[in-house]
Amino acid sequence: MASPSIGTHSGTFHCDEALACFMLKSLPEYKDATIVRSRDPKVLGQLPILVDVGGVYDPSKHRYDHHQRGFGEVFGHGFKTKLSSAGLVYKHFGKKVISAISGITDEKVIDTLFLKVYDGFIQEIDGIDNGVAVKDGEQAPNYRISTDLSSRVGYLNPGWNEDASDIEQRFHKAVAMTGKELTDRIMAYKNHWLPARDLVAKAIATRHGVHKSGSIVLFEKFCSWKSHLHEIEQESKFEVGRAPPSILYVLYPDSSGKWRIQCVPMREGSFESRLALPEPWRGVRGEELSKLTGIDGCVFTHAAGFIGGNNTQEGVLAMAISSLAYYASKSATGATDDEQPSSKKPKTSV
Repeated sequence: MASPSIGTHSGTFHCDEALACFMLKSLPEYKDATIVRSRDPKVLGQLPILVDVGGVYDPSKHRYDHHQRGFGEVFGHGFKTKLSSAGLVYKHFGKKVISAISGITDEKVIDTLFLKVYDGFIQEIDGIDNGVAVKDGEQAPNYRISTDLSSRVGYLNPGWNEDASDIEQRFHKAVAMTGKELTDRIMAYKNHWLPARDLVAKAIATRHGVHKSGSIVLFEKFCSWKSHLHEIEQESKFEVGRAPPSILYVLYPDSSGKWRIQCVPMREGSFESRLALPEPWRGVRGEELSKLTGIDGCVFTHAAGFIGGNNTQEGVLAMAISSLAYYASKSATGATDDEQPSSKKPKTSV
C-alpha cells in the first residue's frame, strides 16, 4: 500500500505548516508520507490531507486551512486565540502526537499534557501566524522579539536577493527545527513538569498534616511549584485569600541543606504575596532574627518579606506558624502591619 501524501502550499513557508507537517509525520499513519508543496488545485485535490492551503476547514475530509473568510476556529478549553494550521492539526491529532513522541499511554496524563502543550507552545504559533497581539492596547512595545520559533523559521526562507532553488530543502529544515522544539518541550513536560506537579499535588493533599490551618505546604525536596500550585487551586476551586484556610506559605530545603519559607503569590506571575512575613522580621538576619522571633536557627527574612530561611525544617515550620499567629493577633485587635499589636513576641502555635 502506497504511503499517503501531505499537501501544503508552495513558496514562502511559515512555522505553522512546518510544524503541522511534523506532527502528522510523527504518527504511524503518516510516518512515511511525502510532503507535496503546491498551489495547484488539481494537485491538491488528489491528496488525502491538506494543511495551510485549500481554503477549507473540514476535519471529516482532512482539510486544515485557516485563511478562508469567516474562519474563527479556536482550541476551546478557555483559549480564545484563532488557530493556524498548526493549531488545527494539534486540536485533532495532538493527543496522538503526544503519545507517539513521549510514549505515554495514560489517558489522564495525556489530557493534562494536551492542554499544557497548547498553552505553552502551540498557542504562540497560532497567535503569531494570525497576527493576534500578545496583549490588548495600542502602546508600542519597548523592544521587538525576533528570536522566537516563528521568526527563526521565517529566516530559513531565501532572502529577496538569494537564489530560491533550494527552497524545498529549506522547508524540510524548518520541519525538522519545529519538530525538535516540540519534541524537546513535550519531553521536558514529561520528565520535569509532570513529576513536579505530582509532588505539589501530594504536598497540597497532605498539608493539614503539616498544620491544622491547611495554609502551610511542605516539600521534602525542592521543585518548581508556583504554577502547579495555582493550577491545582483553580482546578480544585480552593479559596484564595490572605488568611487561612488559603495556602499561604511553602516550606522546602535549599541547595545548602538549610530550609526556606516562601510566601505564595496572590496569583501566578505576581510579585504580591498573599501574606508576607511579619514586618518586624523583614531585613533582619541571624541571631538577631532568632531573638526577635523566639525561634532558634533563623537565617534571614528578606526585606520585602516574601521569603525567609532557617537551619532546620522545624525552624521554618515554626516561622510559618508564628507568622500566622502574628496576623491572627493583628486581625483580632484591628491593627495594621505597621503597628505592633503588643510588645510580646509572636506565638509559635495557632
